[in-house]
Order: sequence, then C-alpha cells, then structure tokens
Amino acid sequence: MAGKRISLRYWLTFSPEVGKKPLLYLMSRKYDVEFNVRSATADRDVFVMALEFTSTHEKIDEVVKWFEKQGVQVEPVEINTIEG
Repeated sequence: MAGKRISLRYWLTFSPEVGKKPLLYLMSRKYDVEFNVRSATADRDVFVMALEFTSTHEKIDEVVKWFEKQGVQVEPVEINTIEG
C-alpha cells in the first residue's frame, strides 16, 4: 500500500551560485513529487522561494534532503504567510 499523499510547504534559500543550477528541473526528473511555486524573490545576493510539495511524507523528506545536499537552505513554512 502506498503512503498517504500530503502537501507541505518550505522556504528554499539559494546563494547566487546555487541559484544558477536548474534544481527544480533536476528534482522533478529525479523524484515523483508535485511542486507548486507559492512565492519567490531574488536580488543579487540571495534567491528565496516558497514551494509546496505534494507526495508521501517519505518522498518529500527525500526531496528536502536532496535540496540540502545541493547547498540549498530548506526550512518549513510555519505560518501561513504565502496563502493566496
């Protein structure tokens, strides 16, 4: 039996060097996880995205660990600041 599908939101913070890589594309090719960009902002020093992932808890954990290995800071969205 497959795990229950859930949706979780995270803030992803990229340095300019890491932000040049096609990480969303690579993640989508590697993992069976839906994602939705909820918010994004960038300047010359940092790029921040709010992403919502939908899949099983185990798959989302794998994606989070993968992003961290790529040099991305990943933090859960605790307050519903990106709704809308």
